Amino acid sequence: QVQLVESGGGLVQAGGSLRLSCAASGFTYSINSMGWFRQAPGKEREFVSAISTWSSESTMYGDSAKGRLTISGDSAKNTAYLQMNSLKAEDTAVYYCAARLSAGLSRNAFGYRYWGQGTQVTVSS
Repeated sequence: QVQLVESGGGLVQAGGSLRLSCAASGFTYSINSMGWFRQAPGKEREFVSAISTWSSESTMYGDSAKGRLTISGDSAKNTAYLQMNSLKAEDTAVYYCAARLSAGLSRNAFGYRYWGQGTQVTVSS
């Protein structure tokens, strides 16, 4: 089993920044990659970014994240991060981190085995 706990969400003004953290515990050796997804009210869950086993050299971004959001990882802390800059009102959502056990990065939520409880990000305009 793998447990994931997100933190770092909150209320921020448009143009501001936040850094989300996702701490993994349990059988972390089984994790191949970590992903961030988000879900706004009334919308489907959307892929944001993914990173291969804490390595910043292998990453993937969704269209909404490119240029403003940066994913990174710290293997010593078993923690993935999502740095969000130049935030917009449309970034408002619950942000979830997820752990993937299969090889490769994936944009598909079904490819992730474990999920955190989510952290709310609200951007005021």
